[in-house]
Amino acid sequence: MSAQFGEYDIAVIGAGHAGCEAAMAAARLGLKTVIFAVNIDSIANMACNPSIGGTAKGQLVREIDAMGGVMGKMADKTAIQTKLLNKAKGPAVYSPRAQIDRRRYQTEMKHMLELQENVDLKQAEIGKILTVPGKNEAPSVAGVVTHLGAEYRCRCVIACTGTYLKGKVIIGEHSYSSGPDGHFPANELSACLKELGFSLLRLKTGTPPRVNRRSVDFSKTEPQYGDGLPFSFSFDEDAPQSVQLPCYLTHTNARTHEIIRANLHRSPLYNGMIEGVGPRYCPSIEDKIMRFADKERHQLFIEPMGIDTEEMYVQGMSSSLPEDVQCDFIHSIEGLEKASIMRPAYAIEYDAIDARQLRLSLESRIVNGLFCAGQINGSSGYEEAAAQGLMAGINAARKLQGKEPLVIDRSEGYIGVLIDDLVTRGTNEPYRMMTSRAEYRLILRQDNADSRLTPKGYEAGLISEERYARFRQKMENIAGEIERLKHTYAPPSEHVNTILEREGAAPLKGSCSLAELLRRPEISYELLQEIENRKSPLSFREAEQVEISVKYEGYISRQEAQIRQFRKLEKKRLPVPFDYTTVPNICLEAREKLTRIQPESVGQASRITGVSPADITALMIYLNLREGEASC
Repeated sequence: MSAQFGEYDIAVIGAGHAGCEAAMAAARLGLKTVIFAVNIDSIANMACNPSIGGTAKGQLVREIDAMGGVMGKMADKTAIQTKLLNKAKGPAVYSPRAQIDRRRYQTEMKHMLELQENVDLKQAEIGKILTVPGKNEAPSVAGVVTHLGAEYRCRCVIACTGTYLKGKVIIGEHSYSSGPDGHFPANELSACLKELGFSLLRLKTGTPPRVNRRSVDFSKTEPQYGDGLPFSFSFDEDAPQSVQLPCYLTHTNARTHEIIRANLHRSPLYNGMIEGVGPRYCPSIEDKIMRFADKERHQLFIEPMGIDTEEMYVQGMSSSLPEDVQCDFIHSIEGLEKASIMRPAYAIEYDAIDARQLRLSLESRIVNGLFCAGQINGSSGYEEAAAQGLMAGINAARKLQGKEPLVIDRSEGYIGVLIDDLVTRGTNEPYRMMTSRAEYRLILRQDNADSRLTPKGYEAGLISEERYARFRQKMENIAGEIERLKHTYAPPSEHVNTILEREGAAPLKGSCSLAELLRRPEISYELLQEIENRKSPLSFREAEQVEISVKYEGYISRQEAQIRQFRKLEKKRLPVPFDYTTVPNICLEAREKLTRIQPESVGQASRITGVSPADITALMIYLNLREGEASC
């Protein structure tokens, strides 16, 4: 017998990175929100690497901030090392990354939730989602019930269960029901989701061992420092530079590999004990050694977990091998010969849904008012989770406010790529964002996330008038400087040519615009200031966008033309639901998948695996004929 404990607009299940963003967005948009954590001390937990950003993930964090989310600001507050990755590869793949003080990040996020108007934070496991009969035979959300029988009425639910959903930790021959880091799992909700009609997947991820700093011989490792560049994830303000703690590089060796190979029969990965599918792009150390048998060694990074702890994270050494084997192979590694293991590595299995059961808004097709975000959708990573949580929070609020959903498409952001990939294609393994997944990555850079998405964040109601005014001024500054560079000319003077020759660039024989000079690979925007003998009034970020925009103007124009073609198909909307059995000349596989996924546009339909260009042509012909008949 359940007792009613309160009424809310939105209930968020889970207080990880997805849940925090979802609750903050919904509450800031004026919706009365309750967020449930299995353990309040696990809010925004970094069960794996205590870092934010990285390749493609840094782009996601910048986009979250541009939309008015909170992850970037929290990371700026708690960073202990900052670095811009891929600087040698070009601006399309520049990716900011920060090592984070894990406990401080959790404390800051918990406190923010506690202070946020319209948010109630509760410690409870949700065991059931209540529904009532809805329109078109699909039920609608009515509330949630905790495992202790407390009932909370609500109009929307956002499920952000992370790796807690029927979580099982596996270390060697031992396994037990658990969430990450020894927290309680969420065991009851899986059965409820199945009863509601969801197809569930069993996925797996893992985490490396933690060692005591005092037991590590750093003289045998290579220090890895931050790059010292001006750094903040948030566009809202320039964060003060935090303390920069080093990470340390070491490697596995032949002895390490020998120990692991000799104990593969005890590995849950190879003896059938692990059922879930693990992440392709973040394999365990035993998986790496078997898959890449030709490699003599693998990189390992020993990374700090905070300022006020001696605990360090051995990045690159995820494992599910028994604890005694872990001790042996860790002690075979230079610098870790006497390492004291504070926490062993472990694998964790958990339930996730097939994300193809969702709309692009992240609302379920099966239950009206039920949104899903984060690892429950088959993704991995804090950043991927936070991005989905933000969009689910926005769209749950918009649904209750009677507004159309806000959808970011693939040409507008990595957020759009992420959600479209999950909803359109699904996944049979933990999905990780990578720059290679984005067709338009030169447009979707980390530096211009604000110019792409701040207007959308403002439209959604998460960007203040003050911040939007500053953003507009920034855009004006950038556009004005680009125009100035195009119409300001450098003469072939001794001063100019001396600088050019010093940088290995050809001297000028005639006047040349500053924009043309900047397109030369040897010339930076900073060097232009020396050529002009003028200090630019632009900020670091404004200057960065000016330089990239000018240098890569031709490539950017080409990609913008591709985007215009892409949007033609995206603008061709499809009715939902739609009877694809009426469409002639499409193959059976395409018909079945179109019927199951119910794409919202022809563009989305074209990205479904098994739907060919010929099927899309047949669909377009049918739609055009139907529109012609309707207009008669």
